Amino acid sequence: MPEAWSPEEVAATVADYFVMLEHEFRGEPFNKSEHNRRLQTILSNRSEGAIEFKHCNISAILIEIGFPYVDGYKPRGNYQELLKDEVSVYLDLHADIVAFAQAIVDAPVVDFSEPLSIDDIFVPAPSRDRTHATYEKRESSFPILRNVNYLEREARNSSLGLAGEKFVLDVEHRRLWELGLRSLAERIEHVAKTQGDGLGYDIVSYDEDGRERLIEVKTTAFGSMTPFFASAKEVSVSDTREGFHLYRVFKFRETPRIFSLPGPLRESCTLDAVQFRVKPGSEYTSSAKP
Repeated sequence: MPEAWSPEEVAATVADYFVMLEHEFRGEPFNKSEHNRRLQTILSNRSEGAIEFKHCNISAILIEIGFPYVDGYKPRGNYQELLKDEVSVYLDLHADIVAFAQAIVDAPVVDFSEPLSIDDIFVPAPSRDRTHATYEKRESSFPILRNVNYLEREARNSSLGLAGEKFVLDVEHRRLWELGLRSLAERIEHVAKTQGDGLGYDIVSYDEDGRERLIEVKTTAFGSMTPFFASAKEVSVSDTREGFHLYRVFKFRETPRIFSLPGPLRESCTLDAVQFRVKPGSEYTSSAKP
């Protein structure tokens, strides 16, 4: 049985991960394999695969606490509490990388104008390893980042959301235009602007056979495994309306890509309740004294 990772090994691995994350924040290239090889010379006989798995564990922890992760390290659960403790300590001691993340999620966004091939834009939806992706059900045992969820904060960035919607409008127009369906392309409607944002979807586009495609757009500057936030209305519409698609736009500030989740979100995603409507008083008590 492999020997448990020591605090020194965990600290070195966490520090290396955040070096890569800072490179990613800055848009600087880096070589994950080279980082892995350097760690192998420091750690006690840890293999390439073991180090990569530990980096994937760190991605799971960061997603759990609402912090961006290194794209390419798919989140994997079943991690040591020691690893989570070390991630927390690192973030507490490095306010610069926390401030960097905050600046990215709050930054205004301009419309993306670089022409991209439709074939390059649409990619398969990521699959989640249910055996290892246990982070969705874990509860944080201590406060991290003063309870700021930076991924939720990014989701409230209205300029990012609007830019993502405009990007999808352009993509859908070009998709139908290239299929020779120009009349359908001209009928696309940005209903979040024309009818309000309470419909449960942002755009009405069309399939090749002329049926409506109801598109809800969720945009992030980060990787494809970044969680998104859906309202009860959006989940309900995905359950009940034919033609619903959620378009997840990711890596938006660099090379935007889209994966589509058609149909009920509960069938393609893990839905975690993150907010409750609270009414004062209880139906289980008859009275309450002041």
